[in-house]
Amino acid sequence: MADTGSAPQRARCPRCERPLKTCLCSWITPTANETPLLILQHPLEVHQAKGSARLLQLSLQRGQTQVGECFEPAALQTWLAPAPGEARQAVLLYPAQAGLPAPSASASELDPARTRLVVLDGTWRKSLRMLHLNPLLQALPRLALQPDAPSRYLIRKAHRPDQLSTLEACCMALAELEQAPARYAPLLAAFDAFVADQARFNPRP
Repeated sequence: MADTGSAPQRARCPRCERPLKTCLCSWITPTANETPLLILQHPLEVHQAKGSARLLQLSLQRGQTQVGECFEPAALQTWLAPAPGEARQAVLLYPAQAGLPAPSASASELDPARTRLVVLDGTWRKSLRMLHLNPLLQALPRLALQPDAPSRYLIRKAHRPDQLSTLEACCMALAELEQAPARYAPLLAAFDAFVADQARFNPRP
């Protein structure tokens, strides 16, 4: 019988969709976030073993993920719009950028019951490209974080010292918005365990 040359497919977990060897289901931590989260994920992050967005998505009670780089404006507008019966303002979790002015927002001024948090999941360059390619995102009020501690994300190289993983940034923003840091502490602890486990397969960059 001729060898087709194709590599065998690795068995994947049906829940987290990761290879069984690196299944992250044991770290899923159900978290009842008050503020809905929309994750706009770059396609290259979908199967990134070191990525944190999948653990975040599976843990949060109110979360949605859409994959792409340049989104159809009509579809993006639908995702950003409030659900029927709600009056939520979409706010982009992203630092201020020269050349891309946008209204700024602070967590203390935002009402978690009237806010939808939007995050770009990708490398620094990819997320900036996503912002450039989607004018609707550029127009959103922008929430920037001021981390008071370095990232726990030791398995992936950061662009800047204050740069956090998607999971860390979202937990920090949601905790500030909802004034409920204890709500997100278990998920951050699970993330620490996930990072430690991944370090076995991925030496520190």
